[in-house]
Amino acid sequence: MNPEVKPDFLISPEGLRIDGRRPDEMRPIELKVGVLKQADGSASIRQGKTYIIAGVYGPRELHPRHLTLNDRAYLRVVYRMATFSVPDRKRPAPSRREREISMVIANSLKPALFLEEFPKAVVDVFIQVIQADGGTRCAAINAASLALADAGIPMRGLIPSVAVGKADGKLLVDLGDEEDKYGQGDVPMAIIPQTEEITLLQQDGSFTKEELVEAMRMGINSCKYLHELQKEALKRTYVKKPGEEGDDDYEDDLETDLGEAELMEGE
Repeated sequence: MNPEVKPDFLISPEGLRIDGRRPDEMRPIELKVGVLKQADGSASIRQGKTYIIAGVYGPRELHPRHLTLNDRAYLRVVYRMATFSVPDRKRPAPSRREREISMVIANSLKPALFLEEFPKAVVDVFIQVIQADGGTRCAAINAASLALADAGIPMRGLIPSVAVGKADGKLLVDLGDEEDKYGQGDVPMAIIPQTEEITLLQQDGSFTKEELVEAMRMGINSCKYLHELQKEALKRTYVKKPGEEGDDDYEDDLETDLGEAELMEGE
């Protein structure tokens, strides 16, 4: 058991954060696609010390049948934290917070999915937090969005997500664990980058109108940066390396698909 010690400061006199980042600087991010062989689609994300894996199964037959939707697929998201993902061992049973975050993630992803293509089916998204160090909700959305794309689910576009918070009166992008626990609040958000349509916007803590507008601006810019990382992760998996047979045509096809996905928004 590791007792938590509140840091002496979250913003140094030099204006740097507890881990040395600038206020608008994100943690190091590593995205991978196709990490689970048994799933129809999968992805992982390392964001700072936070590590999450997402797996997608479907579209497939829905059980129990009473959940069936006649005009579209049912998106079922299950977000879970491993018992060893936090310093104090987490209870294995699903918590109320995990059920709430599962619902939030589902609602964030739905606007980007063409679920009407698969009536009466289900698309299952399973998210496992291996290590939690702040920002798991948003990191889970980033990984789940990639896993859905890897599974071939028709999408209007990828969904990047980030939280902008406040500590010592300053707005900060991509909160770490200490900033999340001891800061003055946070604003998790997710967008469809091509249109800047917001699919998730929550607020915890107190923000002035000016602070909230600035936080959203910072969040949208960071989401666009994350979107580029998501696209690069897909290209690393599906675009053949130079010298491999058919690599030019394959890359052209993927670029066309990505471009079409950007244009499909609003149809």
